[in-house]
Amino acid sequence: MEKQIEKVETLIIGSGPAGYSAAIYAARADMNPVVIQGLQPGGQLTTTTDVDNYPGYKDGITGPEMMEDFKSQAERFGTDTRWGMVTKVDFSKRPFKVEVDEKNTILAKTVIIATGASAKWLGMDDEVRLNGYGVSACATCDGFFYKGKEVVVVGAGDTAAEEATYLAKMCTKVTILVRRDEMRASKAMQHRVFNTPNLEVLFNHETKSINGDPGPVGVESVTAINNITKEETIIPASGFFVAIGHKPNSDLFKGQLEMDAAGYLLIEAGTSKTKIPGIFAAGDIADHVYRQAVTSAGTGCMAALDAERFLADNK
Repeated sequence: MEKQIEKVETLIIGSGPAGYSAAIYAARADMNPVVIQGLQPGGQLTTTTDVDNYPGYKDGITGPEMMEDFKSQAERFGTDTRWGMVTKVDFSKRPFKVEVDEKNTILAKTVIIATGASAKWLGMDDEVRLNGYGVSACATCDGFFYKGKEVVVVGAGDTAAEEATYLAKMCTKVTILVRRDEMRASKAMQHRVFNTPNLEVLFNHETKSINGDPGPVGVESVTAINNITKEETIIPASGFFVAIGHKPNSDLFKGQLEMDAAGYLLIEAGTSKTKIPGIFAAGDIADHVYRQAVTSAGTGCMAALDAERFLADNK
């Protein structure tokens, strides 16, 4: 089958808050953006049941509904939103060559990368079954829902230590499950953990099961197992937070764009510009610090404005 070739002004890869915000600004600037939604249309937010910290939604909203709102707003201004997966890119020369679903080729004058980052999970069936019903990978996003309750955090690094100490401010008790006999977190973060009175660390412990049912009650307890003695402990908990890190969805761009050791795209400070003029990055793909919907949306706006200026200077 012959490959189809299409020329576009602005191609946006990814469809979370960053991708759709970029699309809204690009469409309003007559840049005729095309959004390739990717494997998870709407991004990580589509796995979040309740979003209460995004300005403007005074009564809260579910993640999928919010992303549908973003999409509708982008389309109202003429954004072309498409199902599909970018399978190959060639950023060696302009226009940039992007292959979609291994069959269609798009030649783009500018590209905005908003592929996000994926939370690393333990790989348990219970995580999938109870995701959004007490299982989360973002304490900053969901911690508020567990005010006055007991929760469990899994992880041993700075992310786990940060999430646990954050949760300890609002939860009655936080238990951290650490697989080894020590934490990998920095000394400063460990001091913070061990000096928090309602925070308990169980070393040499792993998760055997997350107990509860998808529904109003959700997670009820966590069964942890000591990996040395094999003794099991049932920990009462309403929330289960996986804090073993995130993986940026950047494999597609290896060898073409600069990244840090973890795979996050490197951009010029205070902008969305990558080392290749005409290629921009927005959202969690270039942000391992904040990882919030509202900050992603802001960087999506920046990417569209940067792309607009680039197009004006490179007609």
